[in-house]
Amino acid sequence: MELENCILSRRSTRKFLKDPLPEKTIKEIIEKATWCPSWGNTQPWEVTVVTGSALERLKKENRSAVLSGKVPETDLPMPENWPPAMKKRYADVGKQVLESLSIKREDKKGRQDHYANMFYFFDAPALLIFTVDKQLPAGYAALDTGIFIQNICLLANEKEIGTCILAASIHFPDLVRKLCLIPENKLLVIGIAMGYPDNSSPVNRFERNRISTEDFVKWVK
Repeated sequence: MELENCILSRRSTRKFLKDPLPEKTIKEIIEKATWCPSWGNTQPWEVTVVTGSALERLKKENRSAVLSGKVPETDLPMPENWPPAMKKRYADVGKQVLESLSIKREDKKGRQDHYANMFYFFDAPALLIFTVDKQLPAGYAALDTGIFIQNICLLANEKEIGTCILAASIHFPDLVRKLCLIPENKLLVIGIAMGYPDNSSPVNRFERNRISTEDFVKWVK
């Protein structure tokens, strides 16, 4: 797959097939993704790959936690307020997702089930959890990790493997640390659900939108 097509065709997968991902394939994606820039070539990211029975336990307990009303306590602060234009984009994609699933606005149970499914990582067969050492400046370490994550998503897409970057995977750090054996001195940045996408599902096929570059690019000559 050409790079341009790989970038343009990448999307968030919200329904996965149950087929397991070969460990060799995940390892190959991670190894190639490391060839990305980072501050002074520090390569600060660390990855915990969760599959099998460990992932099933995490899925169930993570979903139970959100359904029980447990308050998230993420290591990195979650955004609480967005400027109006960004808030609209956020709302628009949420509306597209629900419409693709035929979940009506007044369907409270359907909306709750979808939300809980997000904390079940859309039943993906693999979850990659990204951490950095807490002694590092979180801003730059997270930026470097984000570049690394983009490489992973594109390399996965090249292999027709779906990904979804999920804040829902690190909403409850104590739970993640306990079940995934992540020590306290590691800061949870984000997680990626990974697996083969169910391409027959409308939630993986709705039309995506991007704003015009005129909205955010300024030229100084």
